[in-house]
Amino acid sequence: MEARVDGTPPGWHTERGDASLADVHRSIAVRSSGPGWRRAAAFVGPGYLVAVGYMDPGNWATSIAGGSKFGYTLLVVALVSNIMAIVLQSLCARLAIASGRDLAQACRDAFPKPVAYVLWVLAETAIIATDIAEVIGTAIGLNLIFGIPLELGVIITALDVFLILYLQRLGFRWVEALIITLLGVIAVCFAIQIALANPNWGQVIRGFAPTTEIVTNPEMLYLALGILGATVMPHNLYLHSGIVQTRAYGETLPEKRQALKFATIDSTVALMFALLINASILILAAATFYKTGQTEVAELGDAHKLLGPLLGVAIAPTLFGIALLCCGINSTVTATLAGQIVMEGFLKIKLAPWLRRLITRGIAIIPAAAVTIWYGDAGTARLLILTQVVLSLQLSFAVFPLVMFTADKAKMGELVAPRWLIAFAYLIAVVIAALNVNLLVDFVGGAG
Repeated sequence: MEARVDGTPPGWHTERGDASLADVHRSIAVRSSGPGWRRAAAFVGPGYLVAVGYMDPGNWATSIAGGSKFGYTLLVVALVSNIMAIVLQSLCARLAIASGRDLAQACRDAFPKPVAYVLWVLAETAIIATDIAEVIGTAIGLNLIFGIPLELGVIITALDVFLILYLQRLGFRWVEALIITLLGVIAVCFAIQIALANPNWGQVIRGFAPTTEIVTNPEMLYLALGILGATVMPHNLYLHSGIVQTRAYGETLPEKRQALKFATIDSTVALMFALLINASILILAAATFYKTGQTEVAELGDAHKLLGPLLGVAIAPTLFGIALLCCGINSTVTATLAGQIVMEGFLKIKLAPWLRRLITRGIAIIPAAAVTIWYGDAGTARLLILTQVVLSLQLSFAVFPLVMFTADKAKMGELVAPRWLIAFAYLIAVVIAALNVNLLVDFVGGAG
């Protein structure tokens, strides 16, 4: 089986075209010799941009609702979601390194145009749902800390466009440094809040054990699917397969194998760190709200107001607001990059960097502003949770193509995924699809 002229395996219909994020493609040097840790360090970064999907404001609303209503029970969903995320993100890195394509480009190459356009619309829908959650979350964070009205806060979030442009001009490493720094701030904020909340650690450990009630209780399933949608996000699959290619890892098989190993370590470690943050949101809600009988807390604003009196420390709400603001900034940056990858990969639309980012951000800000003005603070929590369920319903349309491509030796060459990994990935894809069918049946039954 001979590779194509551009060095990729022969199972693709077309030569590998222009890369998405062309301004930073293969811009980060990778050492070919020297200590292993120095070579591995070159790959640290993309995993943390992906891990941001764990901690977006929509996930906060879902986890706070789950923790306040059902205590520690849904921690097992966070754990299962994390395992799913690790497997799927490793496949994204594999696809990118083996084929030189991101997931959007691979879909455009492999499917007829009508199918590719449908997948593009679904991907854009997922990104809009993500952006709505993140824009609103950032606006709430600005409101909680500085008292800025929500409507004005939504407009201020547009400034992230200029932040990304400035940082990428300095180099993609600066974008990654911003994300990792803000993740560190979030971790410190939650560590302090968890220490103040003093949760029941025995119940926390039991919360990671599975229970059938999650599937049989429609309300619990709704929140569980929301947590799943907030964890394994469709746009993360497109994002990871694009930003892995910011590394100049070479074209030979040994270089690609090394790149795959280090990229997988990066995403796995980052997602384990994200699990700690994700679980801590739910633990904090369970240890403060559920413990005191306040089982209906779903709004981020309410959580912010209640933390001070419940924990008895004035700084607790401020820490919550700071962490939320950092989450919102991080998430808007990564969703904007994902939007760029999806637009370029599916449609081959090449625009000036500032213009394509402005379009991606505008697609999110317009509906977010409308919803914020129309519903105000009261409706944002329900909207945040709904966006996560929408993401969950979109997920299968990104997962199944990803698994199909990485299982195809003609497309992947020597880097085709091993059979055990593909079997596990198909199991994950089927479980996600089955949960979504269950959710739709419940919706239809409830409507009827």
